[in-house]
Amino acid sequence: MPPSALSKRRTLLLSGLAFVAGVPAIRPTIAQATTPDTGTQGFQAVEALFQTAVKTGLTPGAVAAVGHQGKVVWTGVFGQRAIVPAPETMTWDTRFDMASLTKALVTAPALMQLRAQGLVALDTPVWHYLPAFAANGKQDITIRHLLTHYSGLPPDLPLDTPWQGRDTAIALTMACRPVTPPGTHFLYSDINFITLGLVIEKLSGQRLADYATTHILAPLAMQHSGFTPSPHGAGPIAPTQFDETGMMLRGVVHDPTARRMGGVAGHAGLFSCADDLILYAQALLNRRAGLPSPFPLSTQDVVLMSTPQQPASMHDLRGLGWDIATHYSTPRGDYFPSNSFGHTGFTGTSLWLAPNTRSFVLILTNRVHPNGKGRVVQLRHDVASAAALALQSMP
Repeated sequence: MPPSALSKRRTLLLSGLAFVAGVPAIRPTIAQATTPDTGTQGFQAVEALFQTAVKTGLTPGAVAAVGHQGKVVWTGVFGQRAIVPAPETMTWDTRFDMASLTKALVTAPALMQLRAQGLVALDTPVWHYLPAFAANGKQDITIRHLLTHYSGLPPDLPLDTPWQGRDTAIALTMACRPVTPPGTHFLYSDINFITLGLVIEKLSGQRLADYATTHILAPLAMQHSGFTPSPHGAGPIAPTQFDETGMMLRGVVHDPTARRMGGVAGHAGLFSCADDLILYAQALLNRRAGLPSPFPLSTQDVVLMSTPQQPASMHDLRGLGWDIATHYSTPRGDYFPSNSFGHTGFTGTSLWLAPNTRSFVLILTNRVHPNGKGRVVQLRHDVASAAALALQSMP
């Protein structure tokens, strides 16, 4: 392609991917979602990136999908689901540990549902809902600070002592101290969403896993998603790493804090698969566009979650649960517009969404298998860039 033509295509994408009005909302069917179409015109560069990543050991395997204007336009399955203790070929129906995608997919929308009921307010101090949280200088931290990672709390609970149990995690959360004043610095912290999970449980009267299933996963028909799945249940699960005892984690959350808490926490613990996440992405984008959708929040709330909500004058842009423009935003790639948003998970998962064209890029890997040495940060960026260029040729 001539440089001038490529430049023109990139300019179109940067300006918003030319939103097409009047396209009907199309919920993905099983056939759309589950039939890999690795020969789709224009996505050869995407396929080559995944093939190279597997060949060079960046990840043992991957499942991926691209959506656009209410349709799934490309899917791919690559490499191995497991390397040890025995090789297994990756399959489309593989379930993955979502890791921190739990924050955006479950905890943030659950909190927003409670807000819609008038049970919680964004700028109310957290101690109003959890009185013990006020200890050790946390009295000015608000719900908004937690959702946007501007609370100033440290990245994680201490793991240098062999504590166990949910009650201990709650005590450690209530006792932790901010490392910066709230509202002054973007500091990504799992403690923020551990706390939000506790707020949800307090106000709803349900455990987080039960609330998520009833109020988020079930309305979206996400039948293969949830916390603490049985390793022997329906559908294969991608293994991650060996735990401290030498057992390969499979169907057990990889995140050590969530694992010590019993597998259910506001920051990590959700397992899901490509079919279910396609349903989620399509429903969210349709709701945000004001189209018919089963997504269990209003259009106004979805817009609020996916537009900048960080404290005034702060330059790291975060929605309420979603990343917009921070150093974690590499899954945007080079060409998706500035109002796109998404999130990643430490295990190798990511979802990035562009609302103007109802486009998304879903990448599911277990890049930590088997030894934690896989790397997919650059892969996410490059796949998003290649996918965005491929989408420009579509209406």
